[in-house]
Amino acid sequence: MCVLENNKEYIVKIESLGYEGEGVAKIDRYPIFIPGALKGEKVKTEIIKAKKNYAYGKLMEIIEKCDERKEPKCINYKKCGGCTLMHLSYEAQLDFKFDRVKDCIKKIAGLDEKIVKYPLGMEHGSRYRNKVIFSVGLVEDKLAIGFFSEKTHEIINMDNCLLQDEEVDRIVKVIRVWMGKYSIIPAKKDGLFYEQGLIRNIMIRKGFKTNEVMVVLVTTDKEIPHNDELLDELNKEVMNLKSVVQNINSKDTNLVLGDKCITLWGKDYISDYIGKYKFNISPLSFFQVNPMQTEVLYNKALEYANLSGNEVVFDAYCGTGTITLFLSQNAKKVYGVEILEQAIENAKVNAKQNGIINSEFCVGKSEEVIPRLIEESVKPNVIVVDPPRKGCDVKLLDAIGEAKPERVVYVSCDPSTLARDLKHLVGLGYTTVEVQPVDMFPMTKHVETVVKLEKKL
Repeated sequence: MCVLENNKEYIVKIESLGYEGEGVAKIDRYPIFIPGALKGEKVKTEIIKAKKNYAYGKLMEIIEKCDERKEPKCINYKKCGGCTLMHLSYEAQLDFKFDRVKDCIKKIAGLDEKIVKYPLGMEHGSRYRNKVIFSVGLVEDKLAIGFFSEKTHEIINMDNCLLQDEEVDRIVKVIRVWMGKYSIIPAKKDGLFYEQGLIRNIMIRKGFKTNEVMVVLVTTDKEIPHNDELLDELNKEVMNLKSVVQNINSKDTNLVLGDKCITLWGKDYISDYIGKYKFNISPLSFFQVNPMQTEVLYNKALEYANLSGNEVVFDAYCGTGTITLFLSQNAKKVYGVEILEQAIENAKVNAKQNGIINSEFCVGKSEEVIPRLIEESVKPNVIVVDPPRKGCDVKLLDAIGEAKPERVVYVSCDPSTLARDLKHLVGLGYTTVEVQPVDMFPMTKHVETVVKLEKKL
């Protein structure tokens, strides 16, 4: 296999797209990953990093364009690391995600790719997010509020984002003016933690159906000066402002939020609906960022659970109880398990305000709580899991194997870890019946997937 030369240019044909959405070309079977290039295109690329078995290239020129290429509408597209697929038509984005899930199911899980259904997409792929987190820092002594450039900690200063609600842009403008007027210093300087600073991040949530707005200032442990002036301006400019919160995070860490929240104005939560259910959402709560597609996803999970009203269901990694409440309408009893105590408190309130009396919530790691419930003779008929990107803990998978529920519904935000866990569950006596991708994140490489598994007879 050949090794290409760094800084040398080559003309190549793009054969496929990689998992990150980058174009993949080959020279003598040697793969070159080229961000921004699309399948079927002929491009000129400069090799920026050549390794033994593959290389990374920079897109220098598109010699022959493919029909699926679109002109990105965002002026920050080439700098920001968020919308990696905005240059690809939406139909082709769904094709890419379909292929990605099938590839993982076949190569990692060792299953027939025919069980993968075509992704459920959206009619409109913009302004769909109900939550955004901006980084705040000094870049060459100038205030920057925006997102990181891909695979760096360089903040790309921006005034708007086409995936967020337009009201978010107005809120950022208010905060930007306030910081400049009163010399409020960020807690990051040229990508490094700056102890003398105050503002680390800005998080904004907006209810899709309620339009309620929450603004969270993530700060070091210092008090916020001139916060009354900020609150006045936010109330003038933001309709349906319900909550302004200071979150304390004084550690030199990549984690955005700390554990302590101080309500500066209004309530400490906002509310929103998924289907007929109303949910309270606090600053630390997990809540799906695309409410329209969340309803699609949860209805599919409910379909796969195939509940008759007599089943006991476990909902692992339940967050604020969103899936739990969906399951409760057709179940005898649902147990939700989540490690974050505040999320469980929200879940209990959510259940109460929706009149749900057949749910119970437990704080702790799913891999520890669920085996304990089983030891206490709580026998699940169905187990639903919705883990973080790293997938399920193997202890939880083994506990599922020991409990032997009739069905398992797996909701995943990463096809690779999903496929790994499916392989493990197949080894524990389960058949993967159907895999349904759902496009929760248009314009990005990410895809959500829900899977139905049944116990082998």
